[in-house]
Amino acid sequence: MKIGFIGLGIMGRPMAGHLIDAGHEVFLHRVKPVSQFLVDKGGKALGSAKAVAEMADVIILMVPDTPDVEEVLFGADGVAGSLSAGKLVIDMSSISPVATKEFAARIEALGCDYLDAPVSGGETGAVNAALTIMVGGTDEAFARGKPLFEIMGKTITHVGPVGDGQTAKVANQIIVGLTIEAVAEGLLFAQKAGADPAKVREALMGGFAGSAIMKLHGQRMIDRTFDPGFRIRLHRKDIGLATEAAKSLGVKLPNTAALQDLMNAAIEKGDGDKDHSALVLTLEEMAEKS
Repeated sequence: MKIGFIGLGIMGRPMAGHLIDAGHEVFLHRVKPVSQFLVDKGGKALGSAKAVAEMADVIILMVPDTPDVEEVLFGADGVAGSLSAGKLVIDMSSISPVATKEFAARIEALGCDYLDAPVSGGETGAVNAALTIMVGGTDEAFARGKPLFEIMGKTITHVGPVGDGQTAKVANQIIVGLTIEAVAEGLLFAQKAGADPAKVREALMGGFAGSAIMKLHGQRMIDRTFDPGFRIRLHRKDIGLATEAAKSLGVKLPNTAALQDLMNAAIEKGDGDKDHSALVLTLEEMAEKS
């Protein structure tokens, strides 16, 4: 299959790599020195999103935010400029569900299919082809995209129509963010009470408090290793989508709002590009001031 892949960041690089390894012809945009290895293993670097869309039958986007998706799709050298009927656009970024529906309508008006397919699992999931992929779109479009999703992920769910994938991802980010914050508070409490947080974590892993976040991010908090698997800055963007959507729906999410404030504080202190487990650093600073 001829696949275009636009957005070669921490997540996009390994995802594109798996598609190349599976034998697909992959056309790449935004190749930088850190992603040159994808060209070395057979990917083809092109100079614009428009060029990628011209060469590929399926175009995958993995970029940071809603304006980035809009620019890649509809900018001067965007995907829409060279789409022909029958192609499939898959946005695997995490963006606004409302904007997603608008983007899909514009692409579908060109005679093409559109899927929103955001992912969860972080860098580890991307590298290990073990991502959770939440998909919105028609049954027919999902059937076309599923073989590619199976190369990049393990848990693939067709949630519903266009936009439902992004809605599921926003819900995911609320739960992940609040759980990271809860783990950070629990381990901080243990430390301040005089217990060894590593031993406390070990004990809690065997009970209801045990989770993938306790296992991975709890260990990062103890080891003080905050190289980004997923940056606080990007997670704050997703939490912003959650609070904006909740406001439009008339739904109160008080803990999510508090999490947004905590992430804002982390970014203000210069931790925005650290892994989201580094929220513990902001909580520690707050504890010192109390």
